[in-house]
This record gives sequence, structure tokens and C-alpha cells, in this order.
Amino acid sequence: MSGETRPEERQDAEGTGRPLALVTGAGRSAGIAAAVVLDLARAGWDVAFTYWTPYDARMQWGEEPEAPEELRKRVVALGARTHAVEADLSDPAVPARLFDDVERELGNVTALVLCHCESVDSGLLDTTVESFDLHFAVNARATWLLIREYGLRFRGPHGSGRVVSLTSDHTAGNLPYGASKGAMDRITLAAAQELADLGVTCNAVNPGPTDTGWMTEDLKADLTRATPLGRLGVPQDCAHLVTFLCSAEGGWINGQLLQSNGGIT
Repeated sequence: MSGETRPEERQDAEGTGRPLALVTGAGRSAGIAAAVVLDLARAGWDVAFTYWTPYDARMQWGEEPEAPEELRKRVVALGARTHAVEADLSDPAVPARLFDDVERELGNVTALVLCHCESVDSGLLDTTVESFDLHFAVNARATWLLIREYGLRFRGPHGSGRVVSLTSDHTAGNLPYGASKGAMDRITLAAAQELADLGVTCNAVNPGPTDTGWMTEDLKADLTRATPLGRLGVPQDCAHLVTFLCSAEGGWINGQLLQSNGGIT
């Protein structure tokens, strides 16, 4: 493609020949973000990633303190450089510090993949103001601040930059999560227009219900029946799409909200 540079030809700040991706929210070994980190590393990327243990600690699956180090080791074993950062993305000062840290350790970021989230079930009548505000701080405001920081610092060849965010259309019974993910969508799609002069593509991906250990057996059965392909989504399904969107071959896809969910009704 004219103006496009293949990943293996892109040079990071230290001239390793591998582009650098920053992936947020990779605190669980069973999560989508961890699968994205590994898939990008296999595809020739260096990968920095964030995690936030206090979030996992208050969720039903609990914290997995060894997961970030295990993920780091697996990335290194794939021949990639990596850097793990524990980051509280509810703090508006963190995105700039995060980019400072990653640039100091690994160089300039070519792809930003936003997999972090705040997700606590509650509905229209029982959501607290504190919970609503926290969801928007993490899912919407942090997305804006991270993409803004990326746009201000991007130094890659025109056509090489990538932003991918993971979204959801689950809102009823999960109101602050779904509403803040809707805001994330619009921020990401606006970036496709506002970062166009940099040659950066920006897309949102809705992976649908994905089996990362949070589903009950009854819910798994219901979702499997509702999916034409007769199975649940797994993290690798989403990771494959993200890696494609970050590749040179995915460079013509821009400003899209992509449904990658097996055709679930």
C-alpha cells in the first residue's frame, strides 16, 4: 500500500526493527488483553502492557499477582522486548506518566490497544454516583487521555499508527459499564478523524461475550445456544482481529465499530 510500512520494516527509537505496542488491562492470564499481548509478540511486535491488581482483587475472580510477571516471561520467550506497568487509570495524571515510562524503557509507541475496563454489574435504579463516576473515569476519560497522549507523541511513518479499543454493547443490568463503553466508542471513532493527518487508524472492536472465567455454567449454555457457530468466544478470537488491525494489511480499516462475536443474536 502506498505510504504504508510493514511491521517488520518499522523502526522503533532504538532501531530494533520491531514496532512497539502498548496494551492496557493485562492483569489476568485468562483475559483478552493477555492474549492480545502474546499475539502481537508472535507477530513481531515489542509489547508494553499495564495491569491494575486492586481491580482484580475486588472482582469475583480475585487477584492473580503472578500473572504480569508470567506474561512478561512469555513475551520475552517469543523474542520480544516488554515492559509491565501497574497503572491506576482512574487517575488522570497516569496516562502521561505511563507514556513517559514506556518511552524511556522501549521507545515510541506505534500501536495503542485499550483493553482496560471498570465493570461492576448494576442497573438504572441501583447504580451509585461513585460507581458511575469511576466507570466513566476508567472507561471513557482514560481512553481519551491515553489516545490524546498517543496522538501528541506519535512519531511513526504516516500510515503505520494504530489505535484499537475494546468495547461492549451490554448496558441493561450493567448500566455504568455499557454507558461508559459507548462513550469510549465515540472517542475512538472521533480519533479516526482527528488523527488522520498522522496516518493513524482508529477502530473499536466489540468481541461479544468472551469466556475469560467470569461466566456461570448456565450463562455459558445460554450464550452458546444464542451463537450460530455453537461456541463461546475465547480471548484468542479477539486477539487475532486486533493483531490484524495493527498490521500493514489492516491499514485500510479505519473509523469502524467492528462486531466480532460469532454472530450472536
